[in-house]
Amino acid sequence: MSEVLVLAETTSAGVRKPTLELLTAARALGEPAAVIFGEASDQVVSQLGEYGATKVYAVSSPDMQEFLSLPKAEAVVQIAQAANPVAVMVTSGPEGKDIAARVAVRLNAGILPDATKVSLDGDKVSGVQTVFAGRFQATSQVQRGPAVVTMRPNATAAEAAPASAQVEHVDVSVGDNAKGARVASREPKVSTGRPELTDAAVVVAGGRGVGSEEGFQVIEKTADALGGAVGASRTVTDQHWAAHELQVGQTGKTVAPSLYVAAGISGAIQHRAGMQSSKTIVVVNKDAKAPMFQIADFGVVGDLHAVLPALIDEVAKRKG
Repeated sequence: MSEVLVLAETTSAGVRKPTLELLTAARALGEPAAVIFGEASDQVVSQLGEYGATKVYAVSSPDMQEFLSLPKAEAVVQIAQAANPVAVMVTSGPEGKDIAARVAVRLNAGILPDATKVSLDGDKVSGVQTVFAGRFQATSQVQRGPAVVTMRPNATAAEAAPASAQVEHVDVSVGDNAKGARVASREPKVSTGRPELTDAAVVVAGGRGVGSEEGFQVIEKTADALGGAVGASRTVTDQHWAAHELQVGQTGKTVAPSLYVAAGISGAIQHRAGMQSSKTIVVVNKDAKAPMFQIADFGVVGDLHAVLPALIDEVAKRKG
């Protein structure tokens, strides 16, 4: 069975959830083999093996951290040229898409961006993609080279499939062209205590209806009451009522939590493209004709500043 290279994302706490989803999806194509940049700790290797990785390619070159994504792309290309995988899979995101595009060009391979499902038809990799701002689904098939696939987070449920992961340390040669921009400094992200937006099972998002930066606080309080992450529409982030990293939508992050609460969000197609795969969608809006209600599982026509505090109180009662 051919290998499927999976670019693993790790933190000090271990392997990120989107990587576990990739490993699960990769099993439909072949034997998952993870690629990590940095130390192959026992914890990371064990977790990768738990979700089906039979091999872990560990690239420890300092170039992977000192420069932008170009050295990582070169490393993946060199590993792929030696391993001849059926596919290379990365998580959809700014860095993932950048690496994927460069790898596809270097390998003269087809690329499937923003896939939600992959399958193997004979020796060809097919993928389901959400296109045209989420209005349609397309099934595409890669015709040449190892398929390069970027998968949306939360598109696949992470399921364990224990395997014994063997570590292979890889020495890569990075060209000068990949060293044009050096990372000058790093600053750790301040933790809010909430889950990552793209990893969260519950997301509470606020839109123009919050009214102000102060009004957005009710979104944060609701997310905390439900143990979820905070999201926002583009209008809210453009107004600086919330950080841009919280934006959900076509030009923001794509999420697919078990529960998505959209409060004060009218439902422009650009926003819906980033969240309409959510399993349960609850909408709170004063405008009964808001487009967001068209995709809602449950809806409340009312002022979010009255509805959400009542929800917070009810959650507190049931927890108490």
